[in-house]
Amino acid sequence: MDKLKAIEVFIEVAQGLSFSGAAQRLGMAKGNVTKHIAWLEQSLGVQLLTRTTKSVSLTESGLSLLENGRELLDRVDSIDTAVRQSVKEPKGMLRLGAPPSFGAFHLVPIITAFSSAHPDIQVVLYLDDGRTDLVAEGLDMSVRIATSLKDTSQIAQRLAVVPQLLVASPDYLRRRGTPQTIADLAAHECMVHALKSPTNIWTFMGDVHPAGVKTNSKSTVRVHGTIRANYGEPLRHAALLGHGISMHPTYMVMQDIQEGRLVSVLPQFRPVGVDIYAVFPSRKNMPVRVRTFLDFLRQWFAAADWHAYQNVP
Repeated sequence: MDKLKAIEVFIEVAQGLSFSGAAQRLGMAKGNVTKHIAWLEQSLGVQLLTRTTKSVSLTESGLSLLENGRELLDRVDSIDTAVRQSVKEPKGMLRLGAPPSFGAFHLVPIITAFSSAHPDIQVVLYLDDGRTDLVAEGLDMSVRIATSLKDTSQIAQRLAVVPQLLVASPDYLRRRGTPQTIADLAAHECMVHALKSPTNIWTFMGDVHPAGVKTNSKSTVRVHGTIRANYGEPLRHAALLGHGISMHPTYMVMQDIQEGRLVSVLPQFRPVGVDIYAVFPSRKNMPVRVRTFLDFLRQWFAAADWHAYQNVP
């Protein structure tokens, strides 16, 4: 049996402390994962994992192998990267995390274009809320969308700043009236993103006056509503059904506004935008397949016109 492969399997198990999780990430049967671990323990003459019916834990030897094994695989990957760079042929599997709506509707076109340009790189897309442990899940990188990125334990590169809009359906505005000021929002049914606005506070960075003069005064309002969600798509759907007002990045509602399903609310005010980041595990050597995708992602984002549908005077 290949010892490097066995070490790779062990690290997958050790990082998530789960045989089932490792099997899923590696695309292997759980029984094969067990066989690799058993063979490695026999080969090394030590017990690496303590297993019970309910949990998996690392022995002292297992902890040592986890620390040194990562470095070994990174070194092998670095050598492989150098060789592939010399012939300009990036290959392998790229494990990419992304929020569900953005990943499914906006990142997939990028991935398909990338795959056409680099057919030897297999992209595996994992949809999550952005709080996934990259190391435990074995992800090469993750695309995260937030007003601020608080986790500094990983490497993050900002790709874009995307404006946001308040939107509602024409039916809702006919029934409840159109707010004229930020303060008016307190009397409306507002649907809040639980991760972006955990305290129900919406923040606006200045406004645009009829004369076209922009100000940078910061305004906030505490809003209320009967629906909250940790993803934006359910809130958008509720807005389409006429339930209330929601806040979304422009890319998420631009088509709805174009086709008249949603209307921009208070377009003279500018909600705080969201940042799109590429986030990586904290490791020294970035595989060439990851670097190649990152460069492709940067170019794509640089060409995107995030303001095209902002509908601001």
